[in-house]
Amino acid sequence: MMKKKWLTIAAIVVVVAAGGGIAAYQSLTGNHVEIQEVIAEGATEAASGAVVTSDQLNGEWNISDGSEVYLSMTTSKETVNMTVGAVQGKWLIDTANAAQITAEGTVDVNGLDSGNSMRDGHIKGADYLNAEAFPQATFTATSVEGLPESWSEGVAVPIKLNGTLTVRGVAKDVVFDSQAVYEQGQVKLAGNTIVTFADFGMANPHQVVVETENNVKVELQLILDKQAV
Repeated sequence: MMKKKWLTIAAIVVVVAAGGGIAAYQSLTGNHVEIQEVIAEGATEAASGAVVTSDQLNGEWNISDGSEVYLSMTTSKETVNMTVGAVQGKWLIDTANAAQITAEGTVDVNGLDSGNSMRDGHIKGADYLNAEAFPQATFTATSVEGLPESWSEGVAVPIKLNGTLTVRGVAKDVVFDSQAVYEQGQVKLAGNTIVTFADFGMANPHQVVVETENNVKVELQLILDKQAV
C-alpha cells in the first residue's frame, strides 16, 4: 500500500515537472509579439469621406513614433513575430507625378525584440543578422504603383512599393503589397513582402525540435507626419 502511495506521488511530481518544462519551453520558443495594425479593419470599405487635396498630400513626410517593422517566421510549432528596432525615414509625395515619389526607411537591427532575449541574441548574432557588423537594415523605394488621382479621408487605397531591401549589406529587389490611408493629417501605410534566409546569405535555422520555414514575412506598419513648411 505504501509503495503504491509513493508511486502515485512520484507520478504527480513527474506530471508537474513535465508541465513546468513545457511552460518553460513555450516561454523560450513561443510568440510574444502581437502585430499592431496602423490601419483600422474595414478602412477599404469605409464610407467616402472628404476628398483629400493635393496640398494636403504633397510634400515631405517623416516616419514618426508608433511606426514598426515586423519580421514573422513560421516554425512547425507556431508563427513567431518580432519588431526590428527603431524606424526612421522620409517620404516625398507628389500626387501629380508618381515617378517623383521617393520613400526610404532605416531600422536599427540591434533593437530587434521577439520577447525572448536568448532568441534575440541568436538572431542578431554573426550567423544571421550580424548586427555588430551591419547595424542597419534599409529600404529604398524605386517606384510606387496604384496611387490614385484623388484620396478620400479615412479610406485605404491599395498600392505597391517597389524597391530595394538591404540586410547584412546584401541588397534585394522586393515589392511591398500595401495599403495607404490619409486621416487626421497623417498618412498611414501597411505593407508586406516575403523574403528568404538565402536572399541575404543566411542558412535556414533548422533545429532538431522545431523546424523553420524558409520564407520570412517583412511587414511595415508606418505612420507618416508631414514636415512643417
